[in-house]
Amino acid sequence: MQIGPHQLKNNLMVAPMAGVTDRPFRQLCKEMGAGLAVSEMVSSNSLLWGSEKTRRRANHDGEVEPKSVQIAGADPAMMAEAARYNVDQGAQIIDINMGCPAKKVCNVMAGSALLQNEPLVHRILEAVVSAVNVPVTLKIRTGWDKTHRNAITVARIAESIGIQSLAIHGRTRACGYTGDAEYDTIAAVKSSVRIPVVANGDITSPQKALQVLETTGADGLMIGRAAQGRPWIFREIQHFLTTGTLLPPPEVTEIHQVLTRHLDDLYQFYGMDTGVRVARKHISWYTRGLKGSAAFRHAMNQLQTVTQQQLAVSRFFELLQEQGPRLEYDTDPDGSTEDLAA
Repeated sequence: MQIGPHQLKNNLMVAPMAGVTDRPFRQLCKEMGAGLAVSEMVSSNSLLWGSEKTRRRANHDGEVEPKSVQIAGADPAMMAEAARYNVDQGAQIIDINMGCPAKKVCNVMAGSALLQNEPLVHRILEAVVSAVNVPVTLKIRTGWDKTHRNAITVARIAESIGIQSLAIHGRTRACGYTGDAEYDTIAAVKSSVRIPVVANGDITSPQKALQVLETTGADGLMIGRAAQGRPWIFREIQHFLTTGTLLPPPEVTEIHQVLTRHLDDLYQFYGMDTGVRVARKHISWYTRGLKGSAAFRHAMNQLQTVTQQQLAVSRFFELLQEQGPRLEYDTDPDGSTEDLAA
């Protein structure tokens, strides 16, 4: 799949997720098979650009190219300036957020709230595309609610202005993450435009990935929360799409190695104190559903230092290894992640 001048190694992408798709997570997913990873959204409010949080979100040091940064806002001029700022910081693709359903985003008429105002959508897209000399992509939902699905209209606006790729989460803003993804709507959008269309929503396994591609005709797939604690899902999907066979699940030793390296990157990226806090949710995701993990996660959340956290993780995985080379789950791992698809 190609976006502007960037030829991706495959058509699998990491969805932008606030508080998750930081540089360590993006880098890890790329190494485990993702062709592109989109950053956490960066506010278009220039007053926030000097904050520690925004500086971290704009940090792409050593990241595998291409580097894609998502911006969010509702003012065309501010969005254009945000695009220029992030390109100056190293962004090679600018992604515009018109898909986030969070109330704090929609309440300021940003994210998926913009789908209610098609003229404003046009002005924002036009301003951003005109502001930078890198490809601009767009992420949307199918509409504001089930009586106002306008993804086809927005897609055509985007194509006419010069948006290079369109990612669609197959739900309305009102649906949040409930119900089934509307793959029929994504298919209708795909048949209505010539730019690449990327399907997003409920993609939790290699088999589901193939089904979504076949159902929608999409050019690519975007995977979000199903990759939390499971970054190897990208290589699993790529292998299945290429060969038609399933890779064996990773062994306990590999998962321990991946998690350990991920934690080390988090400690380095955030510093020790913040790194410990950020690491807790990732440790929880990596161990979700594993035998004995509930008590482990409860104890983990009480630990305050890097050393305590590292020792606890090592001990937990040593106990798992004693049970066998492959992980054993308290519940079906596929079932336990069905509600976690971004």
